[in-house]
Amino acid sequence: MDLRTLKPETRYGCPAADQILYNRFFTVGYSYYFRQAKWALEIVDPGQTDMDGVTRLNNFRPDFRIPPEFRADLSDYSNSGYDRGHLVASADMDDSHVQNSETFLLSNMSPQASKLNRGKWRTLETAIRKLNQLEDVVETYVITGPVFDYSNPIETIGQHDDNGIEIPIPSHFFKCVLAEQLNGRLKMWAFEMPNARADGELESYQVKTSYIERRTGIMLWNNLSGERMEREKSTINRLWPMD
Repeated sequence: MDLRTLKPETRYGCPAADQILYNRFFTVGYSYYFRQAKWALEIVDPGQTDMDGVTRLNNFRPDFRIPPEFRADLSDYSNSGYDRGHLVASADMDDSHVQNSETFLLSNMSPQASKLNRGKWRTLETAIRKLNQLEDVVETYVITGPVFDYSNPIETIGQHDDNGIEIPIPSHFFKCVLAEQLNGRLKMWAFEMPNARADGELESYQVKTSYIERRTGIMLWNNLSGERMEREKSTINRLWPMD
């Protein structure tokens, strides 16, 4: 049985990866080469329960589904100077304890500068949750991942010895958003931010979805085809109201 046919967040596509990790409420495409996810795919606030939300658990831990030679550990991030940056945000998955807990698996983390993680990146995550609350939006799909710019030297964190692994530090991060509207239309937005302090308005980090595909080598929303979808991928849409 192909789990991709059962996971609602993969309805519009599931990019390739070395290992696909199917969590209860989101899916991760893991890269053995990068020792971290290539992408993480979610439906914002899947609303599996009627609870009012749970407290952020902060139970960071390795993902033992990944072979040990490719698996990140807590020690890799310790004193690294980088945050364990969520790809699927904890606040997007707070309907139950198990849902929130899964976001703290290290397979959902990348080395992220604290000034980004706790700044403009958080602003973007909050803005996407506001998009999801608009009356004309049925569901909001988000795929998030690291970007590596090989025109500059790639720095690493982790165990720098013969028995350890090194985790490359992304130069940027991306988020690509697909909103399914009540009228049946699909709209896309894409963002790329440097892995550093970001002070601009969200609009200044908007890019085309097709640009992220070229930057990362990932086919996004690959179950969608046709001229209209290709045009949407090459469009920078106006941002939604955030007040």
